[in-house]
Amino acid sequence: MRPRQSRRHGAAVTVAATLAALGAGQILGTPTASAAASHSPTPSSAVASAQDRAARAIAGSLSDTGWRARLRAAALASDEVPVTRLAGGALKPALTAADHRIATAKGLDGQVGSLLRLRLGDDSMRPALTAGRTPWVAAATSDDDATTVTAYDSRGRAHSLDAHKAPTHPVYVVDIDGDQALAAGLRVLGTELHRLGVASAAPAPTTAQQRTGKPAGRPAPATAGFWTTRISAVELSDDEEPWIKGDAEIYTLVTGFGQDGKVRVDPVDMPYLDNDGTVYRPNQILVNWSNYKYDLADAVMMEEDGSTNYRDLAKAIATVLLTIADQGGYVPLVNAVLDAIPDDWWTDDPDYVDSWYTLARSDNGTRHGARGNGWMTVEPYFVQQF
Repeated sequence: MRPRQSRRHGAAVTVAATLAALGAGQILGTPTASAAASHSPTPSSAVASAQDRAARAIAGSLSDTGWRARLRAAALASDEVPVTRLAGGALKPALTAADHRIATAKGLDGQVGSLLRLRLGDDSMRPALTAGRTPWVAAATSDDDATTVTAYDSRGRAHSLDAHKAPTHPVYVVDIDGDQALAAGLRVLGTELHRLGVASAAPAPTTAQQRTGKPAGRPAPATAGFWTTRISAVELSDDEEPWIKGDAEIYTLVTGFGQDGKVRVDPVDMPYLDNDGTVYRPNQILVNWSNYKYDLADAVMMEEDGSTNYRDLAKAIATVLLTIADQGGYVPLVNAVLDAIPDDWWTDDPDYVDSWYTLARSDNGTRHGARGNGWMTVEPYFVQQF
């Protein structure tokens, strides 16, 4: 995972001649007869294809010296440039089309604005870019195991680069806004899960005495609220990743049996988990126990790596979890959630990070993930309602 930096913006450009030279079908993605006849691409391949087309279009646009200078200024001033908003002329509809394909592949149609972002591949490239060298452009990868990266120059030529050693030539990387994609995706996931029947009755506030079973002692007004499990510290393992790979956006699916006895899933966004090998102390609520029938729940930590289709994820999870009935005792649900994830999501870079079985309401201390990829220190925390 890579650290976030500030975001600013620059200006627009007209590049009709360059795009025409590259070919309308290539840039705008007009499907051929054979492509139309084939089956729909997986979310991962659809997102990767859209980003690659955007990278080629942007690379071709850099033959325009005025636009190249404006984009250079924007890339040097910010880690992420909202390139679709900045573009003009024939480049803008090309990038808008790529944005639409990405949103569709991720199940976010109509739920999100432009996701495409452009950034400099590595800080070591800043001197060469500042000196005026025309950068190449590559699409970000979500594959940790990638050994090579393809970058395009302004004449349309492809260059194969080492994925684990940043080149000396400056490279712009076309990526997506993971924060925005994940926020919209979790909204879609929650809505779809509720529509498909994976939800419990709305939680009702309880008093501290009701949840603990302890006598009130001296007369005092009962405090309304609910018990939660709070994360006081969390860390993920430190793994070497390609220089071209963007930020990993982390979220957790908390699962258990709701108050109505039906399986429920509560998505929890964890936007602070930017870097592996770093201990974060978020004091974030992970489980709201008033949502659950039992004092046990499971947690499956996932990564938004650009390929996640949240509508498909909701359908897959619902299909499996709705077959699990409450038998009067807690049944761990981690394996059911993992089994529900479509097989093609595991082909290159798995979205699965780690899992925690049978988190208890009374847990107070460090719990290591079953996969050994991370740990969390948790504690009971009572949320008062006044």
